[in-house]
Amino acid sequence: MDFPPTRLPGRGPGWYRGDLHVHSTHSDGELTPAALAAAARTAGLDFLAATEHNAAARPGTWGDAGGEDLLVLLGEEVTTGTGHWLALGLPPGRTADWRHRVGDPGFERALREVRGAGGLCVAAHPHAPYPGGELMYPLECFDAVEVWNGQWAADLPWNADNEAALAEWGRRLGAGTRAGRWQPAVGSSDTHLPGQLGTPQTVVRAEELSTVAILAAVRAGRSWIAGSAAVQLEFTAEAAGRTAGLGERLDTGGAPVELTVRLSGVPDGSTVHFRTVRGRAHRAPADEVVRWSTDAGQSGFVRIEVRRPGGRVVALTNPILLR
Repeated sequence: MDFPPTRLPGRGPGWYRGDLHVHSTHSDGELTPAALAAAARTAGLDFLAATEHNAAARPGTWGDAGGEDLLVLLGEEVTTGTGHWLALGLPPGRTADWRHRVGDPGFERALREVRGAGGLCVAAHPHAPYPGGELMYPLECFDAVEVWNGQWAADLPWNADNEAALAEWGRRLGAGTRAGRWQPAVGSSDTHLPGQLGTPQTVVRAEELSTVAILAAVRAGRSWIAGSAAVQLEFTAEAAGRTAGLGERLDTGGAPVELTVRLSGVPDGSTVHFRTVRGRAHRAPADEVVRWSTDAGQSGFVRIEVRRPGGRVVALTNPILLR
């Protein structure tokens, strides 16, 4: 098989775990596609994205790596002198043009071409600490933002660069949700070395295990980010008999909003942070079930961060929007 299938049969609506930023020996990674596929299964992943630097997947490279239990999305890490971004869901043999910098018309043209081909444009590691890695393109140009990148922290994949990316994304979220256009958050390992894959991973609620459905779920923000497959999280909001989940808008009718977080697999002593348009609004111990009440007027949206003792993130979510 030259290229992997874009849909796995028999996998209907559900939550799927994946890694959206992965490098193999076909760019600057140390693992072959076959080894990455094996590592993905070990990490409990349902999908991964092949994102070599400025290169398309070659025929035969990933064709047999996935099989019936692992979806392989074709993509590219568009690597420029003023930042990197991910083009996800590209057709076989297709690349996005990387010969642009901030202010060049080629940047907007490349985004249009990726979207026109059915793909998704993701801002990669916005605060990466190396020349050319820091993203200088406006975040609002992208469909999603990689707020958690696991490449530079071996044991605990959270560092100051991720903290800065999360803070920047969080500050923009209020204005974006009010305007009706906001960029969901994703997390990826940016795997180059053994042992990195799936730390972190993006967990999406998709209609099926297919490239189209996974990208649609990411685009809509129906997702959260986990440090590993051991971490389980469910977040819902209820008001006036109506219920909403991640990426959805809840019409509260002016009634109080009851928020529920269900957790497992988080370290002892962790805390749950409820964040709204006003910043951190509530904090509680990370029990199996954590509840908090608010209203739409005060909050605008609610998203969750789960942090271990010392502040490192264990999991975080996209928002539930309140109206």
